[in-house]
Amino acid sequence: MKYLEIPSDLFIKNRERLSLSLPDSTLAVLHSADIPWRSADGSMPFIQNSDLFYLTGIDQEETILLLCPGHPDPELREVLFVRETSELIAIWEGHKVTLEEATKLSGIRSVKWTSEFDAVFRRMTRVADTIFLNHNEHARTGAPVNFTLDDRFRRLCQDKYPTHRYARLAPLLHRLRIEKSPHEIALTQTACDITAKGFERILGFVRPGVLEYEIEAELLHEFVRHGSRGFAYQPIIASGGNANILHYITNDQVCQDGDLILLDVAAEYANYNADLTRTIPVNGKYTPRQRAVYEAVLRILRLCIDELIVPGKHMKKEFHPEMARALEEELIALGLIDAGVVATERAQDDLPEEKRAYRKYMMHGVSHSLGLDVHDVTPTEAVFVEDMIVTVEPGIYLPEEGFGIRLENDIVVKKNGNIDLMASIPIEPDEIEALMNR
Repeated sequence: MKYLEIPSDLFIKNRERLSLSLPDSTLAVLHSADIPWRSADGSMPFIQNSDLFYLTGIDQEETILLLCPGHPDPELREVLFVRETSELIAIWEGHKVTLEEATKLSGIRSVKWTSEFDAVFRRMTRVADTIFLNHNEHARTGAPVNFTLDDRFRRLCQDKYPTHRYARLAPLLHRLRIEKSPHEIALTQTACDITAKGFERILGFVRPGVLEYEIEAELLHEFVRHGSRGFAYQPIIASGGNANILHYITNDQVCQDGDLILLDVAAEYANYNADLTRTIPVNGKYTPRQRAVYEAVLRILRLCIDELIVPGKHMKKEFHPEMARALEEELIALGLIDAGVVATERAQDDLPEEKRAYRKYMMHGVSHSLGLDVHDVTPTEAVFVEDMIVTVEPGIYLPEEGFGIRLENDIVVKKNGNIDLMASIPIEPDEIEALMNR
């Protein structure tokens, strides 16, 4: 592992919280991720199933967790299965966790080889009326293309044990994962700190004529050398008009003198993710117009962090409209929308947000949960809760003027004032200019 060992207390407490959510006479099953194949005999990097990692800390394929809180035998209330290694596997693939190491990492006393799973599971089904099975139920998940180990096991289990009741584990995990523990906040802070090092590196590197992918390479270098696996998500290095493409990932254009570069880039650490956006001038100096738009976006970001985001507020129904009304005032001041049009729209209580004039210039959400997944899981009716980590990412996009600006920090939601995990990363335009021209 590139990252420092995580105390098993994190995973012990996570399992305790889930076990308290499970009804009596139930059994829960979670599988690790598959190793994704690319083509021929090549595979892509292994990234652990977030739910399994959240409950065990095991960062390895062919891992299974069984939870049966009411089992009469204490040794069978938590059982972890890990892949048995061999001399041949060690030669070709390297070290795999031993039973003793798995106990130390997870805090689970009963650890067995994965080959023993079927026999143990069969015994445990005799004391369970309901089996909780896991599935990716993220709100943004589309139609499944590849069936995961959890998906394949669900079909097998329901066929083999048809008289049991089955229940969804995902809603329980979504409610638990939204609130971050001190350990999780610290891991996310480390990911943010590594991201800061990458951003500071490129402030001294960017100049007219540099290619977007050269900036990407500088960032990756800095992330990996500080213990990150690399980018938390596909990096966006969008110069000039490319910034108006929200998911621009080609990163192959020349950065021109006078243009801005929108950088939506961040590191992961120990499977926890940062999510940063900054917009910087290629030549180290914002034009008056660029600065005016930049400062408008920055004011919105500060307003969200300092005032609008509070525990108990609904993210979509309350927070976003409040942010949008403030953004409308900024767009009026910038001469982008007419005050009369805004006044007419505000008089229409039933006018959907997506139909309002400001959406031409800011067409995406401004906050999402962050954690083991960049767009971390949240309950269906998502409200801000204490110790939730969220992004704050307002933007203004001006294709007619050849640039777009987005700024983004990650914060911990607190009732007595939110904690900005990226407070040390330069964001004021004067500071960015000074660092680029030192």
